[in-house]
Amino acid sequence: MKVTEYIEKAAGQTLISFEVLPPLKGGSMKAIFDTLDPLMEFKPPFVDVTYHREEFIYRKRESGYFEKVAIRKRPGTVGICAAIMHRYGVDAVPHLICGGFTKEETENVLIDLNFLNIKNVLALRGDARKFDGKFIPEKNGHSFAIDIVEQTTAMNKGIYLDADIDDGAHSDFCVGVAGYPEKHFESPNLDNDLMFLKAKVDAGADYIVTQMFFDNQHYFNFVDKCRAMGINVPIIPGLKPLTKRYQLNSIPRMFHIDIPDDLASAMQKAKTGADLKEAGIEWCIAQSKELKERGAPCLHYYTMGDADTIRKVAEAVY
Repeated sequence: MKVTEYIEKAAGQTLISFEVLPPLKGGSMKAIFDTLDPLMEFKPPFVDVTYHREEFIYRKRESGYFEKVAIRKRPGTVGICAAIMHRYGVDAVPHLICGGFTKEETENVLIDLNFLNIKNVLALRGDARKFDGKFIPEKNGHSFAIDIVEQTTAMNKGIYLDADIDDGAHSDFCVGVAGYPEKHFESPNLDNDLMFLKAKVDAGADYIVTQMFFDNQHYFNFVDKCRAMGINVPIIPGLKPLTKRYQLNSIPRMFHIDIPDDLASAMQKAKTGADLKEAGIEWCIAQSKELKERGAPCLHYYTMGDADTIRKVAEAVY
């Protein structure tokens, strides 16, 4: 089923979903199953599987020349989605990113997903590589998430890159996109960011999943602004509990979001690692309960491989 169909079928009840990271190259499905096995009791209708583009270093060879070597790669998103659907009987939502893919490679992934009867995708631009000053698209690849939305919705109409395909098979993908309650860091302001979000919805996006946030008012304001602009698709809040002291600095730096004073103060005052983790969990539980009470269509948890923490939150909320 499509994400939007699950939301409609829930008739106002707040669903739950999880997001997992593919293991690094050389890893196995055990890491995915170890994360999801403890969470399946909460009956998520769908699970997201991320994709991260590769990163490179230049390694000096004996000849004196430098060799470009991939150092970070998480392959297998399509296969992981198929394995999740087979093991748990839930729908999987693969992330599609611009970085690292040509348009043809994106089309081939969509064809494979369609053959596997995977009905949902999340279209993202993706981040810049670590050593690049800005996002650089692949040669003959997409530059923006809206390009993936347009390519996917075109395939839903039987339109492929090869103009000689006159009667192509129609896919039936439900397309999600990202939203930023505190704006994307490259946008000058939230209104400008929402203009681009509306363009993605107008191009065919069916639902929105937000970047993580720690102040629910950001989400409520974001939804209100979206509705005022005529963005009427479901908006799913993304959540992550803080569990480490260093995250007070790393999360704002990496994701360009604010940590509320009360949360930062509670974590800074914690005397032990266990106390600090508990403060983060309790904050996420309070966030989740308020969002659920206010009618959020689904709570989407970024697991980051930490099933135990997410399970404690879910147990308190569902």
